[in-house]
Amino acid sequence: MTTKTLTASIGAFALAAALAGCGSSEEPSESAPETTQSAEEVSAQYNESDVDYVSGMAMHHQQAVEMSDILLEKDDIEPEVTTLAEDIREAQGPEIEQMQSWLDAWGEEGTSDGDMEGMDHGDGDMEGMEGMDHGDGDMEDMDSMESMSDMEGMMSEDDLSQLENATGTEASRLFLQQMIAHHEGAVSSAEDHLDNGENPEALELSETIISDQQAEIDEMETMLEEL
Repeated sequence: MTTKTLTASIGAFALAAALAGCGSSEEPSESAPETTQSAEEVSAQYNESDVDYVSGMAMHHQQAVEMSDILLEKDDIEPEVTTLAEDIREAQGPEIEQMQSWLDAWGEEGTSDGDMEGMDHGDGDMEGMEGMDHGDGDMEDMDSMESMSDMEGMMSEDDLSQLENATGTEASRLFLQQMIAHHEGAVSSAEDHLDNGENPEALELSETIISDQQAEIDEMETMLEEL
């Protein structure tokens, strides 16, 4: 072998070794799976207070969406109140889905829109429970209803009927009054959850609810004064 050929061979070998070294340095390290596992462990940190709060707040949000839908079906509402109802519906809809995904991840029962129908949502009253067959499924329904009754600020069926039947300025005023009470209940429940919850994501949501809904309470109180 000539010197030039030997030199070329050595150079080719060195280049291949260098490329192989670069390739090995770019291979995924074991830290990536550990990061993913760590994130899963964080999400799995929850306690009974988190479950009760998230399941109850999901239903609480669903009622806020329902109230907004009732108002938005009317044609004679103050424009700023209509805008507020749209904002509430758009903000709380995704939060409902988020909370349901947490319950699914925890293997806990959530709620659907249908669970809200036919229930009296005010003052923890449990109408329609007499004569109930208390099988496993019914007990799960009772647990969901108890979680919902623990959430402050829920409107009763009579409250919602009044909102449905109201028109014009009276409907705007009634919506604001009811939503203020509804938001105050959410803020109070979120504050309680901050004291007792454990799941980081749920605790962060509670902080967001307190901040956002308190700001909307202030906004609605100003609207009421101007009606």
